[in-house]
Amino acid sequence: MNELSNLRPPRGATKTRKRLGRGVGSGLGKTAGKGHKGQKARKSPDVGTYFEGGQMPMQRRLPKIGFTNIFAKKFVTVNVAELTRFPAGARVDEVLLRATGLIKGRFDAIKILGDGDLDRALTVVADKFTRTAEEKITAAGGTVEKTSGAEV
Repeated sequence: MNELSNLRPPRGATKTRKRLGRGVGSGLGKTAGKGHKGQKARKSPDVGTYFEGGQMPMQRRLPKIGFTNIFAKKFVTVNVAELTRFPAGARVDEVLLRATGLIKGRFDAIKILGDGDLDRALTVVADKFTRTAEEKITAAGGTVEKTSGAEV
C-alpha cells in the first residue's frame, strides 16, 4: 500500500546517472570522457558557442548590414486572376478571402494586384488596389471598395 513513508517513482521514470572517473575498468575513468588537457577538460569549461580560441570571432569579422523597420506595414497581396474562383456578383472581402485560403496569418492590410484577367463582376473590398487592378475590376463590371481601416 502506498503511504507517504514509502512513495517511490514508477518503474522506468528515473535513470541512474553515469558515474564518471571511477577507475579505468569502467570505461570512463582517468579523464572521465573529457580527453586530455585543454580548456574543455577543466572543471568549468566556460566557452561560449561562438568562441574561437581568442581569434576574432566570425560575428565581429563580418560587417553589419541591413536594417529592419519595426514600423513597416505588412501587406498581403492577392492577384486579380485569383478572384475568378468567386461567383459573379460576390462581395470579396477579408472574411471570404480567409475562408477560401487565399490569405492567411497576420497582416496590416490587403492589397489587390493587377496580374491576370477578370471575366465577372465582383465587389472587391480591400485596403489598397494597384491602378491596373482597379481598371480590370471595373472593366469586368465590378466595383472597388477601399476600406478606411488603419492608415496604410
